[in-house]
Amino acid sequence: MNLEQVNKVYFLGIGGIGMSALARYFMHKNIPVFGYDKTPSPLTQKLIEEGAEIIFNDSLELLPDGLADKNDVLYIFTPAIPENNSIFQYFKKQNIRLYKRSEILGLLSQQYKCIGIAGTHGKTTVSSITAHLLHSSKVGCQAFLGGILNDNQSNLLTHPTSNWMVVEADEYDRSFLQLYPHIGIITAMDADHLDIYGDHSQLQNTFKEYAQQIDTDGQLIVHSKLKEHFTAYKNCRSYSLEDSSADYRPENIKLKEGYYHFNLIHPKGIIQDLRLNMPGMINLENSIAASALALEAEVSDKEIRNALANFGGVKRRMELVFKNKDIVYYDDYAHHPEEINAALGSLKKLYPNKKMTVVFQPHLFTRTQDFQDGFAESLSLADDIILLDIYPAREEPIPGITSQIILDKITKNSKQILPKDQVVSFLKNKELDLLVTLGAGDIDRLVEPIKTALS
Repeated sequence: MNLEQVNKVYFLGIGGIGMSALARYFMHKNIPVFGYDKTPSPLTQKLIEEGAEIIFNDSLELLPDGLADKNDVLYIFTPAIPENNSIFQYFKKQNIRLYKRSEILGLLSQQYKCIGIAGTHGKTTVSSITAHLLHSSKVGCQAFLGGILNDNQSNLLTHPTSNWMVVEADEYDRSFLQLYPHIGIITAMDADHLDIYGDHSQLQNTFKEYAQQIDTDGQLIVHSKLKEHFTAYKNCRSYSLEDSSADYRPENIKLKEGYYHFNLIHPKGIIQDLRLNMPGMINLENSIAASALALEAEVSDKEIRNALANFGGVKRRMELVFKNKDIVYYDDYAHHPEEINAALGSLKKLYPNKKMTVVFQPHLFTRTQDFQDGFAESLSLADDIILLDIYPAREEPIPGITSQIILDKITKNSKQILPKDQVVSFLKNKELDLLVTLGAGDIDRLVEPIKTALS
């Protein structure tokens, strides 16, 4: 596929966070964008306002004219689209070539020096901070992100002249093997997506395969706890929040008025007096990873210092939604036990005297089945736990796998399952101190109603 010859783009599943960034890229290139998604959302509404034509019914009668001309139309689909979708079936019968999002990102990345951010968690925050650091500097970048930047309310950054591209290297469905980065980072390799990989060792092996695809004159950076897996890689450096042997690490960390101040030690010296405008020690570590990538791309110390202090954060990544003299409300995308543990642990350190109420929506039946013990343990950091039903995404139900299996293993007495449509009214009438909503499904639809109810 020659992307220079594309005159129209059709997205099957345009409302996903990754797909929408691609849609915005083609609209930025003044290429007409069309798409289908199952459900309207704030993101699809924003895409429509930006110029995309989107339908929410898979009736073939709603398809725009000219889509059968295979020569100048690019068709992109997400694996979350079910096989029985009428539009999907129609394109298949017409022998139309359907591209995965990862394939198109792979093609686009060949035009740039690519920074690929991989890991079972931390990708979106590290990618977003990295993109902000480069974009705020003379280096610049194009960036395709898995979250919405608060600074510009978009998951796409563009630059007229930069030859750098920042992209999340997604391990789901081995998508990141479409990328051949110049600089790559791996933040974590915890067991996940076992429905795809079968076991943890296969997941780890695929991350190693991704690392092999980094340019021979490029740079691999890994979290220091992963160093033992990458001893065979010549150009490998490490980062860490706590490991004093890591190549990139902080020193003299101080928390002042909710902001972290620190120095960053790196292979060529030290950057003094950095300030991070995000809460949580996990985000401090993410900022170290992003700063490492920016330094490898030759962003200056001064540019990093200025940009890091001005970073506005990412939607649903330890996002402070609401705060008054009585209640503090955070929302986070965490959907894996390690992520939940990091998020809740960070908030407990920030607010040690506040009673924490957590609303969690499990994501995927397979993930719930595989990590039920881990979910119960990490959620037990909270004082009150409210579980929603499992968000199925692309999956069919598994007999016996419901939110109840997590609830039964939580050690706290204050725990319950609530229907999603009862959450807002329940919280409105509950005495709250520190509230946290967590999950990767559609729990984000509750954030604004909860905020309104609290305020």
